[in-house]
Amino acid sequence: MHPILFRLGPLVVHTYGFFIALGFLAALGLILREARRLGVDQDRIMDLAFYMLLAGIVASRAAYILLNLGEFSQDFLEIFRLWHGGLVFYGGFLGAAAVYFFFLRRHQMPLWKTADLIAPVIPLGHAFGRLGCFSAGCCYGKVCDLPWAVTFTNPQGLAPLGVPLHPTQLYEALGNFVLFLIIFYLVRPRKRFDGQVFFTYTLLYAVMRFFIEFFRGDYRGGYLAGVLSPSQVAALLILASSAGLLVFLKKRRPA
Repeated sequence: MHPILFRLGPLVVHTYGFFIALGFLAALGLILREARRLGVDQDRIMDLAFYMLLAGIVASRAAYILLNLGEFSQDFLEIFRLWHGGLVFYGGFLGAAAVYFFFLRRHQMPLWKTADLIAPVIPLGHAFGRLGCFSAGCCYGKVCDLPWAVTFTNPQGLAPLGVPLHPTQLYEALGNFVLFLIIFYLVRPRKRFDGQVFFTYTLLYAVMRFFIEFFRGDYRGGYLAGVLSPSQVAALLILASSAGLLVFLKKRRPA
Protein backbone atom coordinates (compact mmCIF):
# COMPACT_ATOMS: atom_id res chain seq x y z
CA MET A 1 0.00 0.00 0.00
CA HIS A 2 2.72 2.47 1.07
CA PRO A 3 6.17 0.85 0.67
CA ILE A 4 7.93 4.12 1.56
CA LEU A 5 6.88 5.71 4.85
CA PHE A 6 8.65 9.02 4.25
CA ARG A 7 11.72 10.63 2.72
CA LEU A 8 14.00 13.09 4.47
CA GLY A 9 16.53 14.31 1.95
CA PRO A 10 18.63 11.30 0.93
CA LEU A 11 17.17 9.26 3.81
CA VAL A 12 14.38 6.87 2.81
CA VAL A 13 12.42 5.14 5.57
CA HIS A 14 10.65 2.03 4.27
CA THR A 15 7.40 1.06 5.97
CA TYR A 16 8.37 -2.61 6.00
CA GLY A 17 11.55 -1.96 7.99
CA PHE A 18 9.73 0.48 10.26
CA PHE A 19 7.19 -2.15 11.30
CA ILE A 20 9.89 -4.79 11.78
CA ALA A 21 11.74 -2.40 14.11
CA LEU A 22 8.52 -1.45 15.90
CA GLY A 23 7.64 -5.10 16.45
CA PHE A 24 11.07 -5.85 17.84
CA LEU A 25 10.95 -2.92 20.24
CA ALA A 26 7.45 -3.83 21.46
CA ALA A 27 8.49 -7.46 21.97
CA LEU A 28 11.73 -6.47 23.68
CA GLY A 29 9.97 -4.11 26.08
CA LEU A 30 7.50 -6.81 27.10
CA ILE A 31 10.10 -9.54 27.49
CA LEU A 32 12.30 -7.32 29.66
CA ARG A 33 9.31 -6.56 31.87
CA GLU A 34 8.63 -10.28 32.22
CA ALA A 35 12.30 -10.99 32.94
CA ARG A 36 12.24 -8.41 35.72
CA ARG A 37 9.06 -9.94 37.15
CA LEU A 38 10.58 -13.41 37.17
CA GLY A 39 13.97 -12.32 38.47
CA VAL A 40 15.82 -13.21 35.26
CA ASP A 41 18.95 -11.28 34.22
CA GLN A 42 17.60 -8.59 31.85
CA ASP A 43 20.97 -7.93 30.20
CA ARG A 44 21.29 -11.58 29.25
CA ILE A 45 17.75 -11.68 27.90
CA MET A 46 18.48 -8.54 25.85
CA ASP A 47 21.58 -10.18 24.39
CA LEU A 48 19.60 -13.31 23.58
CA ALA A 49 16.83 -11.29 21.91
CA PHE A 50 19.33 -9.38 19.76
CA TYR A 51 21.13 -12.51 18.55
CA MET A 52 17.85 -14.29 17.86
CA LEU A 53 16.58 -11.32 15.85
CA LEU A 54 19.76 -11.18 13.78
CA ALA A 55 19.74 -14.94 13.14
CA GLY A 56 16.03 -14.86 12.38
CA ILE A 57 16.38 -12.16 9.72
CA VAL A 58 19.33 -13.89 8.04
CA ALA A 59 17.70 -17.33 8.08
CA SER A 60 14.29 -16.07 6.96
CA ARG A 61 15.91 -14.21 4.06
CA ALA A 62 17.96 -17.27 3.11
CA ALA A 63 14.81 -19.42 3.08
CA TYR A 64 13.04 -16.90 0.84
CA ILE A 65 15.97 -16.81 -1.56
CA LEU A 66 16.05 -20.62 -1.80
CA LEU A 67 12.32 -20.73 -2.58
CA ASN A 68 12.50 -17.86 -5.10
CA LEU A 69 15.86 -18.16 -6.84
CA GLY A 70 14.45 -16.82 -10.11
CA GLU A 71 13.84 -13.40 -8.58
CA PHE A 72 17.56 -12.87 -7.99
CA SER A 73 19.03 -14.26 -11.20
CA GLN A 74 19.01 -10.87 -12.93
CA ASP A 75 19.94 -8.70 -9.95
CA PHE A 76 22.18 -10.28 -7.30
CA LEU A 77 22.05 -7.17 -5.10
CA GLU A 78 18.30 -7.69 -4.62
CA ILE A 79 19.30 -10.32 -2.02
CA PHE A 80 20.30 -7.51 0.33
CA ARG A 81 17.27 -5.24 -0.23
CA LEU A 82 15.29 -6.46 2.76
CA TRP A 83 13.06 -3.40 2.67
CA HIS A 84 11.44 -4.85 -0.46
CA GLY A 85 10.04 -7.68 1.66
CA GLY A 86 10.78 -11.36 1.30
CA LEU A 87 11.23 -13.11 4.65
CA VAL A 88 10.02 -16.65 5.40
CA PHE A 89 8.79 -16.97 8.97
CA TYR A 90 9.57 -20.66 9.40
CA GLY A 91 13.11 -20.13 8.12
CA GLY A 92 13.59 -17.32 10.61
CA PHE A 93 12.08 -19.42 13.37
CA LEU A 94 14.61 -22.21 12.77
CA GLY A 95 17.50 -19.76 12.61
CA ALA A 96 16.47 -18.07 15.85
CA ALA A 97 15.95 -21.48 17.49
CA ALA A 98 19.50 -22.56 16.59
CA VAL A 99 20.95 -19.43 18.21
CA TYR A 100 18.62 -19.89 21.18
CA PHE A 101 19.89 -23.41 21.93
CA PHE A 102 23.53 -22.37 21.50
CA PHE A 103 23.13 -19.31 23.72
CA LEU A 104 21.34 -21.19 26.49
CA ARG A 105 23.86 -24.00 26.49
CA ARG A 106 26.73 -21.54 26.67
CA HIS A 107 25.20 -19.55 29.54
CA GLN A 108 23.60 -22.55 31.29
CA MET A 109 20.08 -21.12 31.23
CA PRO A 110 16.96 -23.32 31.70
CA LEU A 111 15.68 -24.48 28.32
CA TRP A 112 11.89 -24.59 28.53
CA LYS A 113 11.50 -22.00 31.28
CA THR A 114 13.30 -19.45 29.10
CA ALA A 115 11.23 -20.53 26.09
CA ASP A 116 8.06 -19.81 28.07
CA LEU A 117 9.41 -16.36 28.87
CA ILE A 118 10.02 -15.60 25.19
CA ALA A 119 6.94 -17.28 23.67
CA PRO A 120 4.30 -14.56 24.27
CA VAL A 121 6.33 -11.85 22.53
CA ILE A 122 6.83 -13.84 19.31
CA PRO A 123 3.28 -13.40 17.99
CA LEU A 124 3.29 -9.76 19.13
CA GLY A 125 6.40 -8.96 17.08
CA HIS A 126 5.12 -11.12 14.22
CA ALA A 127 1.86 -9.14 14.07
CA PHE A 128 3.80 -5.91 13.48
CA GLY A 129 5.92 -7.69 10.88
CA ARG A 130 2.83 -8.71 8.91
CA LEU A 131 1.70 -5.09 8.86
CA GLY A 132 5.06 -4.41 7.24
CA CYS A 133 4.32 -7.13 4.69
CA PHE A 134 1.01 -5.44 3.90
CA SER A 135 2.73 -2.10 3.31
CA ALA A 136 5.29 -3.69 0.99
CA GLY A 137 2.74 -5.83 -0.85
CA CYS A 138 4.55 -9.11 -0.19
CA CYS A 139 2.82 -12.28 1.11
CA TYR A 140 -0.31 -11.23 -0.77
CA GLY A 141 -3.46 -13.28 -1.19
CA LYS A 142 -5.43 -14.82 -4.03
CA VAL A 143 -7.89 -12.90 -6.16
CA CYS A 144 -11.29 -12.61 -4.49
CA ASP A 145 -14.51 -10.55 -4.64
CA LEU A 146 -15.11 -10.20 -0.91
CA PRO A 147 -16.12 -6.83 0.58
CA TRP A 148 -12.82 -6.57 2.45
CA ALA A 149 -10.66 -7.41 -0.58
CA VAL A 150 -7.66 -5.10 -1.07
CA THR A 151 -6.51 -3.69 -4.41
CA PHE A 152 -2.86 -2.63 -4.60
CA THR A 153 -2.07 0.32 -6.85
CA ASN A 154 1.45 1.39 -5.88
CA PRO A 155 3.96 0.16 -8.52
CA GLN A 156 6.72 0.14 -5.89
CA GLY A 157 4.96 -2.68 -4.03
CA LEU A 158 5.32 -6.41 -4.68
CA ALA A 159 1.67 -7.38 -5.07
CA PRO A 160 -0.21 -7.61 -8.40
CA LEU A 161 -1.77 -4.26 -9.26
CA GLY A 162 -5.38 -3.44 -9.98
CA VAL A 163 -6.97 -6.71 -8.85
CA PRO A 164 -8.87 -7.37 -5.56
CA LEU A 165 -6.94 -9.76 -3.32
CA HIS A 166 -7.37 -11.49 0.00
CA PRO A 167 -5.50 -9.33 2.56
CA THR A 168 -3.67 -12.36 3.92
CA GLN A 169 -1.10 -10.11 5.61
CA LEU A 170 -3.89 -8.59 7.69
CA TYR A 171 -5.41 -12.02 8.37
CA GLU A 172 -2.14 -13.11 9.90
CA ALA A 173 -1.48 -9.82 11.69
CA LEU A 174 -4.88 -10.06 13.38
CA GLY A 175 -4.41 -13.77 14.06
CA ASN A 176 -1.02 -13.17 15.66
CA PHE A 177 -2.36 -10.38 17.84
CA VAL A 178 -5.22 -12.59 19.05
CA LEU A 179 -2.70 -15.38 19.63
CA PHE A 180 -0.60 -13.00 21.73
CA LEU A 181 -3.63 -12.15 23.88
CA ILE A 182 -4.44 -15.83 24.35
CA ILE A 183 -0.88 -16.81 25.26
CA PHE A 184 -0.13 -13.82 27.47
CA TYR A 185 -3.41 -13.43 29.34
CA LEU A 186 -4.85 -16.95 29.37
CA VAL A 187 -2.08 -19.54 29.02
CA ARG A 188 0.83 -17.83 30.80
CA PRO A 189 -0.96 -17.16 34.13
CA ARG A 190 -2.22 -20.77 34.23
CA LYS A 191 1.09 -22.41 33.41
CA ARG A 192 1.52 -25.79 35.11
CA PHE A 193 4.83 -26.99 33.69
CA ASP A 194 7.85 -25.59 31.83
CA GLY A 195 7.38 -25.60 28.08
CA GLN A 196 3.60 -25.31 28.25
CA VAL A 197 3.46 -21.68 27.11
CA PHE A 198 5.93 -22.12 24.25
CA PHE A 199 4.43 -25.28 22.77
CA THR A 200 0.90 -23.96 23.13
CA TYR A 201 2.02 -21.00 21.03
CA THR A 202 3.67 -23.16 18.35
CA LEU A 203 0.63 -25.44 18.20
CA LEU A 204 -1.88 -22.61 17.82
CA TYR A 205 0.28 -20.74 15.31
CA ALA A 206 0.64 -23.88 13.19
CA VAL A 207 -3.15 -24.28 13.05
CA MET A 208 -3.63 -20.62 12.11
CA ARG A 209 -0.90 -20.63 9.48
CA PHE A 210 -2.15 -23.88 7.90
CA PHE A 211 -5.54 -22.35 7.10
CA ILE A 212 -4.27 -18.91 6.05
CA GLU A 213 -2.02 -20.60 3.49
CA PHE A 214 -5.09 -21.61 1.47
CA PHE A 215 -5.68 -17.90 0.76
CA ARG A 216 -2.09 -16.98 -0.19
CA GLY A 217 -1.58 -15.99 -3.80
CA ASP A 218 2.20 -15.45 -3.96
CA TYR A 219 4.58 -18.19 -5.09
CA ARG A 220 4.66 -20.84 -2.37
CA GLY A 221 7.65 -22.90 -3.55
CA GLY A 222 5.68 -25.80 -5.01
CA TYR A 223 2.94 -27.98 -3.56
CA LEU A 224 2.94 -31.45 -2.01
CA ALA A 225 0.53 -33.66 -3.96
CA GLY A 226 -0.65 -30.47 -5.65
CA VAL A 227 -2.41 -29.38 -2.45
CA LEU A 228 -0.14 -28.48 0.47
CA SER A 229 2.44 -25.70 0.34
CA PRO A 230 5.82 -26.09 2.10
CA SER A 231 4.53 -23.84 4.89
CA GLN A 232 1.51 -26.10 5.37
CA VAL A 233 3.71 -29.18 5.55
CA ALA A 234 5.87 -27.39 8.13
CA ALA A 235 2.73 -26.38 10.03
CA LEU A 236 1.54 -29.98 10.21
CA LEU A 237 4.94 -31.16 11.47
CA ILE A 238 5.05 -28.41 14.09
CA LEU A 239 1.46 -29.13 15.12
CA ALA A 240 2.18 -32.82 15.67
CA SER A 241 5.49 -32.28 17.47
CA SER A 242 4.04 -29.51 19.69
CA ALA A 243 1.10 -31.68 20.73
CA GLY A 244 3.43 -34.59 21.47
CA LEU A 245 5.83 -32.48 23.51
CA LEU A 246 3.00 -30.90 25.50
CA VAL A 247 1.84 -34.38 26.51
CA PHE A 248 5.40 -35.52 27.25
CA LEU A 249 6.34 -32.49 29.37
CA LYS A 250 3.06 -32.62 31.26
CA LYS A 251 3.61 -36.27 32.20
CA ARG A 252 7.17 -35.73 33.33
CA ARG A 253 6.48 -32.71 35.54
CA PRO A 254 6.94 -33.30 39.28
CA ALA A 255 3.81 -34.35 41.16
